[in-house]
Amino acid sequence: MPHSPTRRTVLLSTGAAALVAGCGGEGGEGDASAASPGRELAPTSDIPVGGGRIFPDEKIVVTQPEQGEFKAFSAVCTHQNCLVSDVRDGTVDCACHGSRFSITDGAVERGPATRPLPEERIAVRGNSVRLA
Repeated sequence: MPHSPTRRTVLLSTGAAALVAGCGGEGGEGDASAASPGRELAPTSDIPVGGGRIFPDEKIVVTQPEQGEFKAFSAVCTHQNCLVSDVRDGTVDCACHGSRFSITDGAVERGPATRPLPEERIAVRGNSVRLA
């Protein structure tokens, strides 16, 4: 007697096919190519000395603690995963609950966060800050 697929089998098969299709492809909308390695984030002149710039799409904050020294950290606050909102006065600030992190090493300067911002990889090539 032939076996007919149950509703569950059909739904599982369809879901798996959609998952596989969603993982493939090149350059489509919503694809991870926006954060592709080597892509320029900004000219070095756009990152102020003693400050920084937040790149919300990449969830990265790039800082320049001293002239010519560039650092990058996750722009996701370690307290409750809000995106940081500002870089000023030597800190990366989160408006959600007031946490502040050092632009030099991502260390917590003021809580409620208790863990530093994780470091991210960047490369400075010429006058360009790029994803590494």
